[in-house]
Amino acid sequence: MGKKIRVLVGGVFDLLHVGHIHFLNQAKSLGDELVVIVAHDETVRMQKRRNPINPAEDRAELLRALRMVDEVYIGTPGTIDYELVKKINPDIIAIGPDQRFSCERLKEELEKHGIRAEVIRIPYLYRDDRAKTSKIIQRIVETYCE
Repeated sequence: MGKKIRVLVGGVFDLLHVGHIHFLNQAKSLGDELVVIVAHDETVRMQKRRNPINPAEDRAELLRALRMVDEVYIGTPGTIDYELVKKINPDIIAIGPDQRFSCERLKEELEKHGIRAEVIRIPYLYRDDRAKTSKIIQRIVETYCE
């Protein structure tokens, strides 16, 4: 049996929804093992300018319960933790359709840190007007908060 292909994804994964499931399934289909780095609460506050609905530990536990996910780590506060990425040693890094990363720039940064991984953007496979945490929060507020 040959070497297993490790796929790495990162994200917030707050209010786990069908868009996340489609993304994780697509990422898993690129290899044999799917590893997820969940954004630290502090990172969520910096990037989204709001507190996460669920703490990182809860988001990680939900992801661990999904059959397509093999390993889950909680990231460090701030930007990409290249030491953690190096430890995970992915063959492929899958970027979500709405993640604000340039695949080319990310690949350059990875190579600077000695990480040789292919970077692939996963396209939207589900309705982006519904499968976004911010849209779900907006619907909850509009429906239940008068």
